[in-house]
Amino acid sequence: MHESLRNRGVEVDVLVYNAGFGMQGPFHAIDAARQSEMVRLNVLALTELSRAFLPAMVARRRGGLLNVASTAAFQPGPFMSVYYATKAFVLFLTEGIAEELKGTGVTATCLCPGPTFTEFVARADMKPNPAFDATAMSAERAARKGHRAFRRGRVVAIPGAMNALGAFLPRLAPRWLPRKVTRRLNT
Repeated sequence: MHESLRNRGVEVDVLVYNAGFGMQGPFHAIDAARQSEMVRLNVLALTELSRAFLPAMVARRRGGLLNVASTAAFQPGPFMSVYYATKAFVLFLTEGIAEELKGTGVTATCLCPGPTFTEFVARADMKPNPAFDATAMSAERAARKGHRAFRRGRVVAIPGAMNALGAFLPRLAPRWLPRKVTRRLNT
């Protein structure tokens, strides 16, 4: 795709990476091929696209990345372990790149929404969860917040006060506590 765009003279100023999916269930019981697909889409494709488009942005001294992770990136995720791990990768990669880009005119932002009304729940084969439904925001609102944060040059954007609190608290807790809380939410 990158070569095709370059051959047609198309310059990409902003790359928004919002592809990804999750699967709910015990790690050992989820189809290994589906887990590999998840890693390829959530991690490998993001990495390859970012690497393909960033050099031209840096050369032009303008542009940026807006990568979508999740509040899942801030803690381990029993019964969605691969998904949570891939979103932590997205967050940490984006933060690292953002620091590398200082002074280049190019930015990197990681949007970390919490529960969002999309097809994610059905695709992840998740069980109904009243806590998810009670705290979920619209995809439009999450996108608006991410776009605003990107335009302001913020590195990490967590839309919603409860989501921000939920992302912050695991840092203060003993390592075992976020695992236990997330286990309860994912079963």
